[in-house]
Amino acid sequence: MNNLAFSIAKTIINGFDRHIHLFIEITQSAQQRFQNCQWSEVQKAAKARTTFYEQRVKETFDTIKQDFFIDSLDDELWLQVKIEYIHLLAEHNQPELAETFYNSVFCRLFERKYYHNDYIFVESTAQRLDDRPTPAIYTSYKPAEKGLKQTICDIMNFHKSSMPFVDLNADVEILIQAFRRKAHKTRFKLEDLQFDILNFTFYRNKGAYLIGRVLSPAGETPFIVSVLNNEQGGLYIDALLSKSEDMAVVFGFARAYFFVDCLHPYALVNFLQSLMPHKTKADLYSAIGFHKQGKTQFYRDFLNHLDSSDDKLTLAPGIKGMVMSVFTLPSYPYVFKIIKDKFSPSKNMTRADVKGKYRLVKLHDRVGRMADTMEYSEVAFPKDRFNEELLAELHKVAPSLIRYEDDLLIIEHLYIERRMVPLNLYLAQANDKEIEEALYGYGQAIKQLISANIFPGDMLLKNFGVTRHGRVIFYDYDEITYMDEVNFRVKPVAVTEEQIYAAEPWYSVDPGDMFPEELATFALANPKYLKAFKIHHEDLLTAQYWQQCQANVAAGIYEDVYPYPDKFRFCEMRKTSKS
Repeated sequence: MNNLAFSIAKTIINGFDRHIHLFIEITQSAQQRFQNCQWSEVQKAAKARTTFYEQRVKETFDTIKQDFFIDSLDDELWLQVKIEYIHLLAEHNQPELAETFYNSVFCRLFERKYYHNDYIFVESTAQRLDDRPTPAIYTSYKPAEKGLKQTICDIMNFHKSSMPFVDLNADVEILIQAFRRKAHKTRFKLEDLQFDILNFTFYRNKGAYLIGRVLSPAGETPFIVSVLNNEQGGLYIDALLSKSEDMAVVFGFARAYFFVDCLHPYALVNFLQSLMPHKTKADLYSAIGFHKQGKTQFYRDFLNHLDSSDDKLTLAPGIKGMVMSVFTLPSYPYVFKIIKDKFSPSKNMTRADVKGKYRLVKLHDRVGRMADTMEYSEVAFPKDRFNEELLAELHKVAPSLIRYEDDLLIIEHLYIERRMVPLNLYLAQANDKEIEEALYGYGQAIKQLISANIFPGDMLLKNFGVTRHGRVIFYDYDEITYMDEVNFRVKPVAVTEEQIYAAEPWYSVDPGDMFPEELATFALANPKYLKAFKIHHEDLLTAQYWQQCQANVAAGIYEDVYPYPDKFRFCEMRKTSKS
């Protein structure tokens, strides 16, 4: 054994283990925050946990620099360090996460030319977990043994912790009715059914979620049961989702990350992917809080896709941005965004300001209305995969961020997001019903963002996208800010002829002033769009509405934002059962 190589490897694994210890500690406390209705603490914990990874990487980097005097790469030493590290991972519970941590430390220490599989884990060795017995992450229940209702009560009580349900019997009756109505594959004799329930509760914002599947002769029915706190000392079941597509929205890329206390993320992600096949492993690692692992998994998937495709990277459709240049690969459902070297004169900000806005979004509750972004540095693309128009654009708007190494084009810094149809393009092709639904979603997106203390800034339709589920998501972050930094004003009424025909505002406008009625002029100039918008959201055109939202945020009032449609909620069924 090379003692120095082992010591360096041990230092890195110690840094990772400290990260996991702190991650688990703050994750386990999610239950207490949920029970005590500590909604502001929920937000603080989510923000803090998102920063843990980079903090531990920096600590480990600093330790290696100081203790081992590393200032250049010694080939033989670091080849051995990786071998020693693999040995240390032999019985580790989170080897795939530990590999990514190793990559992060190494890439801080050394330059990009060493980023290949001899030195880092471009290819994971963690697939060896597939050869081990699968950890016991779920419990199987046979409803024929105790009866259907008692079995479900047992499951719910197992997850409830110390807080009681207000009326569990009534909730379970409604849950059984919902299953019978929605999940056709579960309509069998009890002897033919089995429930597999994950052993841990998923916490996020104001909700707690039980996740599992029903096995029957007809196949598998995945499901999520949503449990809420009535804020008066009791729990109640709020909704059932029993289709993969609906569950995928709860795990969507515009949501905050779950707090889920599972020591075996590899097994958990595999189980979740069996329930939601459309979700990638990258999506699911990010959704359960391991966003750095999500990035790693995404990049591996992307490299594999490049190898198996031949289409060209091209400029993304839509109106060009004043701050970002956006391109895409038509065969891959993502966009790549780079910050331009120079902005439009109307954008009074720097590249650092823009990075700060994207950082704000990463740390904030996205309430299902802001796309999550993956931030990368030193990304290598095959040069021949860029079309000529895109290459010319990159050289024109961001020459400082690109360079060439042999047959590769290296981009110094970029963001990657899920691709959506820009709302302005979607509306141009939509029928009347689709227009009304999309503009309802547009207004809902704005309302949910401002109730979560995010002022979107530029609310033009081109800055919103429509997902494959028809959901409207905001994705242009360079002008976002917090609600308390904006002054919502009523636009003064022009009285004199001079005021009426003035080419410029005749009233004073200070930085931070916002006139809500101007939404109708600038974002919704098309009369058909404005009419559809007003059906549900005319209040957004008044300063009073925005001022009230601002006051609510200042008072710490957190609006309820459900990650599923109202039609899935049990409110109406509960009313019917009582009448």
